[in-house]
Amino acid sequence: MRTADRLELHHSQNFLTDSALIDRLLDRSSIGANDLVFEIGPGRGSITERLLQRCRRVVAVEKDPLLVQWLRRRFAGCARLDLHQGDALDARLPREPYKVFASIPFAHTAAIVRRLTGAAPPPEDQYLVVQREAAQRFTGRPHTALPALLLAPWFEAQVVHSFRRGDFSPRPGVDVVLLRLAKRGPPLLTDRQARPYRDFVCAVFTARQPTLHETLRRLGGDRWAQRALIESGTSLQARPGDIPPDRWRCLFEAFRRGASPAAHQCIRGAELRLRRQQGRLRKQHRSRASGPGPPGCRNRQAPSGCQGTKD
Repeated sequence: MRTADRLELHHSQNFLTDSALIDRLLDRSSIGANDLVFEIGPGRGSITERLLQRCRRVVAVEKDPLLVQWLRRRFAGCARLDLHQGDALDARLPREPYKVFASIPFAHTAAIVRRLTGAAPPPEDQYLVVQREAAQRFTGRPHTALPALLLAPWFEAQVVHSFRRGDFSPRPGVDVVLLRLAKRGPPLLTDRQARPYRDFVCAVFTARQPTLHETLRRLGGDRWAQRALIESGTSLQARPGDIPPDRWRCLFEAFRRGASPAAHQCIRGAELRLRRQQGRLRKQHRSRASGPGPPGCRNRQAPSGCQGTKD
């Protein structure tokens, strides 16, 4: 690996160095003696060492080959550590029940969370050291964001610890928290409802309309839109970010029961179109993060290419 690549890896991640702090965080976690823990980017092994003292086995993936060599020397002879060199986005995840505890590269937070939560099976519990702003997008606080809506039926997201910047080496230039993503059991939606729900929130949340009512009116008609908002306890003037995830599920249920077949057809495939669009943006702008945009529709006055209906 080139020196420039190694420096890029080193500076893309901030490592916890205080063993006592790591122990306190693990004490507050659900990780126990019988657990398998998947760790992303162990660095020099500060978290790895504490995990090995309290869980059954650790599977760690580190991208930097020099750090992998360091870790192999440090933990030589430890049979309970499976260390792999590679990218966590491509690594094989455990097939048996497992949990995650990791300080991940901030630049890859969204991709790592998407990989873990979309895995089969996903982790039973996850503790990720992330930038505060990223955590807020997953928790939906103080404002609801699309990532929170895509997670909420299957994972409970909460910030369980706020770090000081001095807890890390190198010192980060942003506020950092520990984000917990606990798998719900059972989920709040059935397998059959999962895809329509994800398409619905992607189509409606990213539609460029001044209010949620206007988007729903164009999607399913004015009377249906007003009824759906009133039944869910939502103001007609509310914007998508004003609505907590539980009310979005109420809106989806109203859509599932009362919207026309044409409206259902209109939102079908919205998440896939959004992912494709975001993928194109990432290729075009590799040096900056891309936010969610409209799910690939030509007519920006209605979600997902739908021309809208009148009631």
